[in-house]
Amino acid sequence: MIGKDHGSPATGRRQARTLALQALYEADLAGHDPLEALDRILTEEGGERVTATYARHLIEGVVQHRAEIDQRLVQAAPAWPLEQMPPIDKNLLRLAIYELLFDNRRVPMKAVINEAVEIAKVFGSESSSRFVNGVLGTVVAGQANQAQ
Repeated sequence: MIGKDHGSPATGRRQARTLALQALYEADLAGHDPLEALDRILTEEGGERVTATYARHLIEGVVQHRAEIDQRLVQAAPAWPLEQMPPIDKNLLRLAIYELLFDNRRVPMKAVINEAVEIAKVFGSESSSRFVNGVLGTVVAGQANQAQ
C-alpha cells in the first residue's frame, strides 16, 4: 500500500501518516499493539527509514496522548460517539489532532488538515474527507478560542 520514499519531504510525511494510520486502524480493530503492527507492515511492504521513523513518532504520540486526543475528538464531533465513528476516520483524526495540538515539530496547521483530508479521500468513505475537514476545523477553532 505504500511506495518508496523518493519524493519531497511532504511525500515522505504522507507515507508516514499512511503507515501510522494503517497501524492504528489495525490496533483499533484487532487489538494489536500499533508499533508491532507498524513493524509487520514495514516488513511486508518495505519503506524508507525516515518514513518509518516519522510513522513511529506519530504512533507513539497518539498512544501517549490518546485520552486527551479522544476528549478533543468527542468535543469537536458531539453527534458521533467514538464507538460509532468509522475506524478509518477516527484514527485519521487522532493522528491529525496529535500533530495539531501535541507534536512539537509543528507542521503548519493547513498542511496537517490538507494531508488528513487527502488521506481520507483515499482510505475513507465518500463523506470522510468532509467529515475530517469539519472536525479538524472545529478542533483548530476551539484551540484558537482557548488561546484567547
